[in-house]
Amino acid sequence: MGDKAQEVVKEGEKEEEDMEVTTELNTILKKSPIIIFSKSYCPHSKRAKDILLEKYRIDPLPYVVELDKHPLGGKLQGRLNQLTGRRTVPNVLVNGVSIGGGDDVAELDEKGTLGEKVKDLGGKKILSVKPLDD
Repeated sequence: MGDKAQEVVKEGEKEEEDMEVTTELNTILKKSPIIIFSKSYCPHSKRAKDILLEKYRIDPLPYVVELDKHPLGGKLQGRLNQLTGRRTVPNVLVNGVSIGGGDDVAELDEKGTLGEKVKDLGGKKILSVKPLDD
């Protein structure tokens, strides 16, 4: 195969791979209005998950994607960087909009505005957000 033909094959494979990542991301985004893109070993991810899953009762429940365990994890993380401008984890999306990472979620929680932010971005898709100490 000539160089041009190899380039065309590689380009076709890249387009197929891009389509696979896009399809998987769209599938994930349909699972819940709140998606926590995380890595299982990351302390910042743990912090965001603890706040969103343990300190609040959110309906529907946030969906967690552990990028280090997902077969397309690295590619999904790259796509999230393109879409949100955020390469690091955690990356918490509400209705497809990034509200930031662990420090951002913690700051919103400390200010008492996390529930409001989630409701505003989630709209009718978020049935309820309640701190568990209420």
